[in-house]
Amino acid sequence: MAFLRLRNVTVDFPIYQGTSRSLKKAIFAASLQRNFAHDSVDRVTVRALDNVSLDIEHGSRVALIGSNGAGKSTLLKTLAGIYEPSHGAIHAQGSISALLNISVGFNPEATGLENIMLRGMCMGISPREMRNYVTEIAEFTELGPYLDMPIRTYSAGMSVRLAFATSTCKRPEILLMDEWLSAGDASFLAKAQQRMEGFVDQSSILVLASHSLQLLEQWCDIGLFLHQGHIRAAGPVKDVINEYQKTVNQAA
Repeated sequence: MAFLRLRNVTVDFPIYQGTSRSLKKAIFAASLQRNFAHDSVDRVTVRALDNVSLDIEHGSRVALIGSNGAGKSTLLKTLAGIYEPSHGAIHAQGSISALLNISVGFNPEATGLENIMLRGMCMGISPREMRNYVTEIAEFTELGPYLDMPIRTYSAGMSVRLAFATSTCKRPEILLMDEWLSAGDASFLAKAQQRMEGFVDQSSILVLASHSLQLLEQWCDIGLFLHQGHIRAAGPVKDVINEYQKTVNQAA
């Protein structure tokens, strides 16, 4: 069974120009609202996640709720292994697919077919395994002979089709998403939406960050309300959304 376990996970980002006097003044003023500190070599650091502990079990659909800068994207990238915790530990079981930036790994000078393989390697799929998905990806994109052309010649919609189809070619056990994916032009959108729904349904665990509370309530059963790197509330998604909205209304 797939699972994710976080134990006292903290993520700090050093600010390498933090020794200048003007920046120190700005950081001091901002520190009244954010988590600024100094590390062991006196670099100024921003604490993006602060002592986060949680268990996500098989079958969970988790909504990450919070304003900009709350730590949602940082948590997703930490779960994906992109960021390493400064303190604490993450234990995971199950294959992880992180749909955070679906065009990562693309080379504009390479052909569509070549970029399918490049994106596959970024997803941790070996070229040998990725070859098994090429035909299905090509058919789904409906790009035909354009797949033999460099993607710098593609329109924005064509690029999104290729990136979307490649990123969703393999069903993961653990799916991490930063906002719901769409796929460009209207003629392709319904087809992409159906594929995305199947992709989510077949995953063992979903962790989804979005500013659309309606979308989070539709797809998730558990909510995590993040505020300045802390988990402020956790529980049934409707209850957590209500808590978040109360906080927003009080701050208005």
